[in-house]
Amino acid sequence: MPPADPWVLFDIDGTLVDSSRLIVRVWRQVAAEFGADAEAILAECHGRRDAEIVPMFFRAPDVAAVLARIQELEAAGGDLLRPVPGAPELLASLAPERWAAVTSGPSGLMTGRLRAAGLPVPAVLVAADHVERGKPDPEGYLAAARALGADPGACVVVEDAPAGVAAGRRAGMFVAAVTTTHTPGQLEGADVVLDRLADLGKALAGAAVRGA
Repeated sequence: MPPADPWVLFDIDGTLVDSSRLIVRVWRQVAAEFGADAEAILAECHGRRDAEIVPMFFRAPDVAAVLARIQELEAAGGDLLRPVPGAPELLASLAPERWAAVTSGPSGLMTGRLRAAGLPVPAVLVAADHVERGKPDPEGYLAAARALGADPGACVVVEDAPAGVAAGRRAGMFVAAVTTTHTPGQLEGADVVLDRLADLGKALAGAAVRGA
């Protein structure tokens, strides 16, 4: 069971911000420029840090240049960003001290991405440059819980990608997954799978504290 009156920890890309068009465009462009397989990259990249994905698909001498090119293209693509349906209303319903964001992107870029989508930037945002190990490692979610002063068992993670689902589960948190970028079958590790972000409140309403 999910915790009652939880702290809510959101992923950003695909969960709060619809960045799918931008992500596809960026990876296809860098793949074309540096001679990599774009479709293979797109099958692996969601929810994971660029610094972990790039060495998997690009020649070692090109890694630094590819990472720099990705940041350049992403910074120029704000016009392709939209809020995930239901995200503005959901965040407005939460007290600022009861939610955080945990992302595989760099902090400056992801702050800009939230603003470009018209969404608030939380006081607690744990990004790729704040952790040693990215998702599926639980480090980011555990760091966010500490910053909020919350016990991990009192937190709900909201994710759209298998790596993030695994990170939330490993952190000992209840995980709600939304099918914005992956199928229900790909998100089967989550405690609950939602068709829409707007359904999160109903999924958690009336829940008892885990183990009570």
